[in-house]
Amino acid sequence: MKKEIIKKINSMSGSQSPYNIFCDWIELMALAVANSLCVIHGRTWQEREKRYLQIAEKYSRNDMHNFVAMFAWLTKSFDEKTSDILGEIYMESGCGNKNTGQFFTPYNVSLAVAEFSIPKAYDGSYPLTVNEPSCGGGGMIIAFADILKRKGFNYQQCMRVVAQDLDWKGVYMCYVQLSLLGIDAVVVQGNTLTEPYIDSYPRSRIFRTPRNMGLLI
Repeated sequence: MKKEIIKKINSMSGSQSPYNIFCDWIELMALAVANSLCVIHGRTWQEREKRYLQIAEKYSRNDMHNFVAMFAWLTKSFDEKTSDILGEIYMESGCGNKNTGQFFTPYNVSLAVAEFSIPKAYDGSYPLTVNEPSCGGGGMIIAFADILKRKGFNYQQCMRVVAQDLDWKGVYMCYVQLSLLGIDAVVVQGNTLTEPYIDSYPRSRIFRTPRNMGLLI
């Protein structure tokens, strides 16, 4: 599925670069998931809906169908394996270079870090709180969930995550991936050093996964 997504991104990059196509795609997905969870269509919902339509106006109906197909392929990819799939797509489609200024950690490195981060004595009887101050696409959090799964634990039940990043692109990527994996997470845009997440954070900069909102059991 990952290869199909990369091919589709490259085929859509006519007047726009693969990087722009990718960035618009992840933002559309994040906005669509977040707004689909809202029962009350308040100010934040309206702002996100307006932004979604603003991006969609740049593309033809066929392009929007392609975005939907890519979302379906991404969802299916997570059924096949647990990995930082969006990070891999970003790098393999040529988006990660010196001009864009962002690179994503190889997943095997994230797995190694996660392996050492989980207490050896952990028995699953209490939730593990994971705070990721520079989440990027969420690769480290996904690796944490992957290791828990390999150890026989249900990461959807024993993880509580707060993920934060200054870059909106990382926020969108992280939010989409953690949502599709059913991870209980709050994903926040902001500088962790100067603006650490608190409950009074502006709603427009907070994305809560379906699991966090109690929509997954």
